[in-house]
Amino acid sequence: MNVPNADRLAVRWTIGSVRDRGFEMLRLSIHCATRLFGPEAEYLVCVNELTVEEARRRTGSVPDHVQWQAVTRADLAPQLATWLGNGEHGYIEGMGWKLAPLRTFPDRYELAIDNDVILWDLPAGMRQWLSEPASYLFAEDADRCFGAFDPQLDSAIKTLGVRGLNAGVRGLPPGIDLGQALTLALTQADSDARRLTCKPLDLSGEIEEQGLQAAAMARLPELHGGTLHLVRLAEVNLSSPFWPKTPNFGTCGAHFIGMNARHIPWDYFDRPADDWLAEHWARSRPTLYDRAELALPS
Repeated sequence: MNVPNADRLAVRWTIGSVRDRGFEMLRLSIHCATRLFGPEAEYLVCVNELTVEEARRRTGSVPDHVQWQAVTRADLAPQLATWLGNGEHGYIEGMGWKLAPLRTFPDRYELAIDNDVILWDLPAGMRQWLSEPASYLFAEDADRCFGAFDPQLDSAIKTLGVRGLNAGVRGLPPGIDLGQALTLALTQADSDARRLTCKPLDLSGEIEEQGLQAAAMARLPELHGGTLHLVRLAEVNLSSPFWPKTPNFGTCGAHFIGMNARHIPWDYFDRPADDWLAEHWARSRPTLYDRAELALPS
């Protein structure tokens, strides 16, 4: 496939101490991405909460040119540290690692995708992002989940004509950093929190991390010019057995929501959520291994 600026592209993943199928998804995501974007792109896996050696062992075989890098709290942008908690991991339920570091290949188009995002074709918005010198990429969501950052996104949601935005896919052009946009988004959310609750901003969950990224990405066209393009749900579906998501795949890939969690502590239609997810993954694996051109493990 002809991918614009593939020789100037870098793809990055983040992986931590997730359940085993999270590493299986990472392996499938890497194999599909390297087939899609080709050998001229750069590929990097950022590893937190465990050693690079352990992450590579649990992931299994991937192309030799994929790079691996350990990240720590020291890799987090200084402007974020003020608002992050001081718990065991010091991050937003472990999810803030997707912002550490903010850029890994600042001179390239940088595509950050979650380990549970598996792409086998190029979405239209991604092609547009790669074809332009200064534009940005994010993903559409089936729901509006922004937490404390929700008030900042009214205009963006209306302009883009979507119900929500999802942080599973994030694309930045060469030379653009998220730092200024993150600072502005955090400052406004803190001001809103103090005004509405008389308390400072509390980044206490995954929803806040998604809201933070969405609010920052929505500010980039105003700060630097250019356009925010979207990966649409029809192209990369949020694949899940739980409404309002659907278990389907998109035309270009799938984002397997909830699959990394070690345990989901609730029932859905009188069945444990974990059972629904295990069943969905078992049904999905044969197609995904076929897309990645890998043998399905027995």
